[in-house]
Amino acid sequence: MTQWVENPTGGRDRGPTALLRAWVEILRRPRRFFRTGVAPGDQAPGLVFAATVVLFEEVSRYAVVKLAQRGLLSTGPFDYPAIGGFSPGVAVLALFAILVFVTPATVHLTAALQTLLLLPVASDRGGVSETVQVMCYAMAPCLLAGLPSAEVRVLVTAWGAGLYLLGTAVVHNVRLPVAAIVGAIPAAVIFGYGFRGFQALSVLVADYGF
Repeated sequence: MTQWVENPTGGRDRGPTALLRAWVEILRRPRRFFRTGVAPGDQAPGLVFAATVVLFEEVSRYAVVKLAQRGLLSTGPFDYPAIGGFSPGVAVLALFAILVFVTPATVHLTAALQTLLLLPVASDRGGVSETVQVMCYAMAPCLLAGLPSAEVRVLVTAWGAGLYLLGTAVVHNVRLPVAAIVGAIPAAVIFGYGFRGFQALSVLVADYGF
């Protein structure tokens, strides 16, 4: 975490303080963040950032289930599969697999898809590395996606998707409506399915009788 890329040009600092600062900056000044904080070939801090967000999200899911089992909390409208029902030892192994294998693989495959979608519309686009960084940092609001609230989950996943589309526009030099069109599928993969935004939206829709 202190030096993953030799002599990176620009990009983010390393370490816990830098992670916290990046989280605050992406939520407060996203356009400026994407313009100054995303650098070619410097995706390691972004991947660490994404892993940290997923870690908090999955640990909170586990905590919700354990508290619900003790009658201290309700899981609300969600069944909380994933690591919530595992024993502590199995949960740690599952979380390790999610952080080390599933999250990076999903991000890179989705970033490759995004690159293909950008080909016809962005002649001055950034590389796959920049797309990976945009995707990772856009996950910042999803720190709270593990809470047992459909409203909160819809809010943070929609927020994350919006950050991703904004970052795509800034980093790849396309207009925001174009970014919204070419980024819709990758955003759906990460935030709709990965962070379960679609599931929460379906719960809200059912609650309001639609």
